[in-house]
Amino acid sequence: MSASTASAACIVGTSPTRLWGLDGAERLARQLRAAGVRVLAPSAAVPADGTIVLVRGDYLFEDRTIADLLRHRGVVITTDAGGAVVAAHVPAGDVARARAALEGTVDAGGIPGVVIRTPASLSTSFVKKLHKSAPPVVLPVRAERAAALERHLFNGSYKGVTDLVTKWVWPAPARAVTRVCARLGIPPNAVTAVSLALVVLATVLFAEGRFAAGLVLGWVMTFLDTVDGKLARVTVTSTPAGHYFDHGIDSVHPPIWYLAWAWGLTGGPPGIWTWGPLLAALLVFYVAGRMIETAFKHLVGGGTLFTWRPFDSYFRLVMARRNPNLLLLTGFLAAGAPAAGLVAVAVWTVLSTLVLGVRLLQGVYARSRGGALRFWLEEVGEERGPVSAWARPFVADLAAVRHLVH
Repeated sequence: MSASTASAACIVGTSPTRLWGLDGAERLARQLRAAGVRVLAPSAAVPADGTIVLVRGDYLFEDRTIADLLRHRGVVITTDAGGAVVAAHVPAGDVARARAALEGTVDAGGIPGVVIRTPASLSTSFVKKLHKSAPPVVLPVRAERAAALERHLFNGSYKGVTDLVTKWVWPAPARAVTRVCARLGIPPNAVTAVSLALVVLATVLFAEGRFAAGLVLGWVMTFLDTVDGKLARVTVTSTPAGHYFDHGIDSVHPPIWYLAWAWGLTGGPPGIWTWGPLLAALLVFYVAGRMIETAFKHLVGGGTLFTWRPFDSYFRLVMARRNPNLLLLTGFLAAGAPAAGLVAVAVWTVLSTLVLGVRLLQGVYARSRGGALRFWLEEVGEERGPVSAWARPFVADLAAVRHLVH
């Protein structure tokens, strides 16, 4: 098996069962194009040289499996040990035999120079991009399992390490709204645009001292912020522009909301200047926290700070990001103390950033002493026994995934 970039891809067959609005071949075509590979039409001639990737259209592939398949030539993928042949990456001259192997008419072992792999032996369980541990699988698409497969796709699009609201409150309603958006053909960027409008409206309401109304819109915005990303992933419509649009909004608006909240408390100048030191500290430590997270990726590498050790993953649930801070503002407003809520947000932001700073220094020190760090979610993914109770919030349900394989 050697590293290689495929010249093109062929999709063998399809499944008429539509998952999140896409049939099997259409989903795979989007995934392959997103990975930068030209997808050949069924009647198109196969290039005479280079290597070709073949994938079965009646199976559900994860992006990481496709990415690893594209990187390595001389690989045949089966669903599990001794299972059905579902994909191959072979020289152009071996395409006919590889296609026959996918169709089940010849033995894949007859293709010269190939190595037979399972998804689990080709890819790791640690999904760095989504901050989670989940076993890599290729799943047969069957009509009777459509609901379970859609749920699997949605769960697979969710980050494992995130704040407690996104992790435990939003999933069920977000799945329902994502399904409606997929059926109506609403693009993710349209959802993000509505989120941006809600950011502006909430800011205005906070500045006017209408805190309850602003919080309602703020919470709706955070909910839609969950929906747009999941919609993009399950419908394979993610784009770099959409990514920057979404994350740009996420990064910029929280301190604007806190400034607007202070404005609403004081009615603007000159009263707001009494909040100057607190607002300055809030802004400085908010930006510093973001910079520390970026610095960890570059100075330590291998994953985000929040996937390093269990403490970091659990701390991410409650640290001073937008949703936990909104919980503080909502709780203090309900208690009739909106000013105390802003103070609590500032204090928690400062404390959270100090914790991140300490963890960055510890990470840099650990790497200087022992080389590349091992991330705990990567270690959990390599374990073969039952997942510990404390690790379950950040690890995919293995039993549910394995049930879908057969």
